[in-house]
Amino acid sequence: MRQFCQLFRQLDRSTGSHERVAALVAHFGSVPPEDAAWALHCLLGKQRRRLLTARRLREIALDATAMPEWLFQASHAQVGDSAETIALLVGGNAESASGLATSPQEGEARVDAALPLHRWMERILPGLAALPEAEQTLEIQRLWRGLSAEEVLVMVKLLTGSFRVGVGAGLVIRALATLSGLESVELQQRLMGPFEPSAAAFNELLRPDPSQERPSSRPYPFFLASPLDAGRLSDLDPAQWLVEWKWDGIRGQLIRRGGAGFLWSRGEELINGSFPDLLEQANTLPDGLVLDGEVLVWPAGQERPEPFAVLQRRLGRRSPSATLLRSMPAAFVAYDLLESEGIDRRKEPLQRRRERLMQLLASGVSGALRLSNDLPLSDWNDLEAWREKARDAGAEGLMLKHLASPYGSGRRRGSWWKHKLEPMRLDAVLLYARNGSGRRANLYTDYTFGLWAAADSTEADAAPLASSPLEGTAPGDGTAAPGQQRRLVSFASAYSGLSDAEIQELDRWIRRHTTERFGPVRAVAPELVFELAFEAVQRSSRHRSGLAVRFPRISRWRRDKPAAEADTLAAALALIPH
Repeated sequence: MRQFCQLFRQLDRSTGSHERVAALVAHFGSVPPEDAAWALHCLLGKQRRRLLTARRLREIALDATAMPEWLFQASHAQVGDSAETIALLVGGNAESASGLATSPQEGEARVDAALPLHRWMERILPGLAALPEAEQTLEIQRLWRGLSAEEVLVMVKLLTGSFRVGVGAGLVIRALATLSGLESVELQQRLMGPFEPSAAAFNELLRPDPSQERPSSRPYPFFLASPLDAGRLSDLDPAQWLVEWKWDGIRGQLIRRGGAGFLWSRGEELINGSFPDLLEQANTLPDGLVLDGEVLVWPAGQERPEPFAVLQRRLGRRSPSATLLRSMPAAFVAYDLLESEGIDRRKEPLQRRRERLMQLLASGVSGALRLSNDLPLSDWNDLEAWREKARDAGAEGLMLKHLASPYGSGRRRGSWWKHKLEPMRLDAVLLYARNGSGRRANLYTDYTFGLWAAADSTEADAAPLASSPLEGTAPGDGTAAPGQQRRLVSFASAYSGLSDAEIQELDRWIRRHTTERFGPVRAVAPELVFELAFEAVQRSSRHRSGLAVRFPRISRWRRDKPAAEADTLAAALALIPH
């Protein structure tokens, strides 16, 4: 455990990729394989479910320190992270400052931290979750007294399932490649799908020639596109490129091997349970087949798929009802063939893989399995014309793929490009603000914005702040007649898009213009206007405005625009595709 915490510290404090890879190589090469397996499991974000809640651990910390809850909350507001707050208060190296009710017994202090990581992950942490509440409190406090603040931090994050460190899977795989001498692509392939954290699994992962056959359910690493560099188009021959819609669903691989079907998301989740209709379709396909494509909700006979929000209602259901399956039928839109007849086809050029895919689906397109059609392109001037039609087609842009390209892994520039739609934009009024987290815990960085609606509008409920509506309306916005009162309606929340200097300036303004407080939230005078960018908008009964937006962020501070000229709810409604 102590070595893993030291690795956590090194990764957290280093900024260069070479330094991080070196730390990972040193760790994986120096610890027993069972510990290396668990470290890999955690670093890849595959740790087990939450064992204890952050609230429960906070209660134990309050009991250990005899600290009033208001003081803990104040400390948390300064630190910005619950696990770090607990660690600073109860870690063994902070006893004098934290006021722990008891001190560690002789010889106990560092024994637990010296136990190997696999012992913690397989016995100690699960054992804590199984204890009765009173025993659990005492045992956790005993462990805390023997750990440094840094070790408490890691322990709390592992217990709550929130362990994260700023290292991507690519760096971890680079380190394993350096250690083993294997190619990164091969390691990435071996790590697709579930990984059992055991000594045997770790040794097998790094073995030059694996002794076991690859599981039939295992997908291939996904090949990712890069944002289009439009300046390069003039140097390219459009006849050598395939153009198709960039669908707004979830990327997946539909597999038929060993007489069974499997559906994997790009996030390496097996989502068979959520899409039994697609698995039923997979069972009609020939064995030894892997398709790359998009999972969408797309009823038969409908010209375009349903919005992404409809698909989300299917994702969380492990056993969807027959009613749900009928009302929200899933479709798999295939755009590549990675394996057929049990043969890996990824090194073949896209044009040949595409021919195989079209031949496979030539027998007809069903509601559940569709071919992603190519879009004809005579010259590059046609590209923007197709892009302008993407939203009407239920897509979020275009994909450009070189016909000679093999199917690679990860993101490699040059072969596949994505040309997304410009985001939707509206000018909204700042209504509320709350503290951020981490290094921004002392600043107001999370914001809620509103749009104008007529005072008697039935589209949405007004925000509490809007009790002092402004008179009149912007010309032609359709939300209120001249002279009619208007109100501001909460529309979207965003926390990204401003520079550090703008955040500091806005924080000072918020503190000076607060009108009400609701716990950690401040209502502010409705005076500032910001342009919000987002990918989509749709109706939602769960939001105050009656609308939900996707990926909202701040695109600019509209210092030139008064609040009375901000956009309206009617303008947002007009953005919904019909």
